[in-house]
Amino acid sequence: MSNLQVTSIAGKHARRRRVGRGSGSGRGKTCGRGHKGGGSRAGSTSNSLFEGGQMPLFRRLPKRGFSNYNFATRYEIINVSQLEKFDDGAAIGVEQLSNAGLIDSLKSKVKILGDGELTKRLQITAHKFSKTAEQKIVASGGTAKKCKT
Repeated sequence: MSNLQVTSIAGKHARRRRVGRGSGSGRGKTCGRGHKGGGSRAGSTSNSLFEGGQMPLFRRLPKRGFSNYNFATRYEIINVSQLEKFDDGAAIGVEQLSNAGLIDSLKSKVKILGDGELTKRLQITAHKFSKTAEQKIVASGGTAKKCKT
């Protein structure tokens, strides 16, 4: 193993490349930009998909079939073990889960999964429950109720 390390003393900051400082520097005259053309001009940017005027790959490939990606229903997943943070006998819905930081938004659809243990009696309202989650909630004395929307 080599002794080269990035430390607070050496190697932490790369030195700034000074261009246009003579031919002996290796980056003189054209400063590594080549001769003429858009790339040599100030403010030039390149489109990462541009293929030099050739028909781009995404236009050469056939667009066929149907994708359900835009129409699929996505659920935010919460495990039974994450519900332990709530008080015994609490009524838990989407709003309480959002306030606790377990889901991102009030508009999220929630699915409760059965990973972990549940010791508290909770009244849980969510969009979907796995079979094991529902069994664990009922076994601990709580209720698992499905949302309308």
